[in-house]
Amino acid sequence: MTDLGPVFDRVLPGEPVVLTTASANSTSLRLAAKLGFTEVERFHTWDAEQWLTEYVVGRAPPLRPVAATLCYPRLMADDQHVSQADADIRDHRLIYGCMGLGGGWDAEPYGAPEIAAAEAAVEAALEIGVTAFDHADIYRNGKSEAVFGEVLARAPELRRRVLIQTKCGIHLPGDDGPGRYDLRATHIERSVEQSLTRLRTDVIDVLLLHRPDPLADPDEVAGALTSLYRQGLVRQFGVSNMAAAQIAHLQASLDVPLVANQLEISLARRDWVEAGVLVNTAESTGAGFPLGTLEHCRAHRIGLQAWGPLARGRFTGAARTEADRETAGRVAALADAKGTTPEAIVLWWIQRHPARVAPVIGTARPDRIRACRDAARRDPELTREEWYDLWVIARGAPLP
Repeated sequence: MTDLGPVFDRVLPGEPVVLTTASANSTSLRLAAKLGFTEVERFHTWDAEQWLTEYVVGRAPPLRPVAATLCYPRLMADDQHVSQADADIRDHRLIYGCMGLGGGWDAEPYGAPEIAAAEAAVEAALEIGVTAFDHADIYRNGKSEAVFGEVLARAPELRRRVLIQTKCGIHLPGDDGPGRYDLRATHIERSVEQSLTRLRTDVIDVLLLHRPDPLADPDEVAGALTSLYRQGLVRQFGVSNMAAAQIAHLQASLDVPLVANQLEISLARRDWVEAGVLVNTAESTGAGFPLGTLEHCRAHRIGLQAWGPLARGRFTGAARTEADRETAGRVAALADAKGTTPEAIVLWWIQRHPARVAPVIGTARPDRIRACRDAARRDPELTREEWYDLWVIARGAPLP
């Protein structure tokens, strides 16, 4: 008896969908489970040629996008992508940031050296177990995405192994005006189309809105994101550099869940933890991190991502202040004691927080990428006392 496989309609999270299959133990049902479906009701129907089992299935947290309207062969291909790259960005503990790839921030075209450098960086990331790659349409004026697309073109099988995240919403300064933010539907849709072309892929796994746009209409933004989702061009959505109230305001207009918020977080940029402990103190006015954002993201299963997590090497060889040097000494001592690298210690300090923050490492040097290996492969091995010790030394003053 041949397994007919499932046919999914394009639906939004929370809407029921009927899955028809020839066997409760079929590959189809296993694939459906990987896409986040749970069985709600089961009943049998008689087909002229064979028994079929129909399942009315619904969504269970975490909400995950359904792939575009599918037939069985396409779902098999999609399953390979899901199983190897993990379809949900929240499942990734470490992300590689591609801003350093592609050459300069200018109009000069990239060439063979830039492609080779991108290949080396991607290879190093994959070697340590990183399969999520973070981009933005503006990085190196689009060249970061383009050289990554060159890497994918040279190794087509690689696409099924990696998750691609990119961002849109920033206009760099130019002849057409100053640097500005733009979350109009036309800009979002055009940016996605251009990113797909540069990346040489037919789908973006995660799209982040790069910066808040004060002139944005949440309903218009939501309409653009929903359209991209329904077309199967983007699987998941998130934001970057947004506070809790901004996220909630957008989510109120949007049926597809926002699953990520990327913020500057590091042992040098500590206000993400300081904002919560400086409440009712005079120091609270100096905490730039919007209070409640961490809690909002955790409560709504919005994964936190940390850009700039290595703080440009301030604690791993490029200290700027006496506090940096003292912190770097402590980091080095912990690395020696735990059989790892200073980079891993700095990243573990971020990952040790129960919010499960995923650092986005942005170095283009393969050796420094490899130095982050244990942040991808080992759970953070810092005790509470060691975590607090690093915090206090780095801030250069006792906690209140």
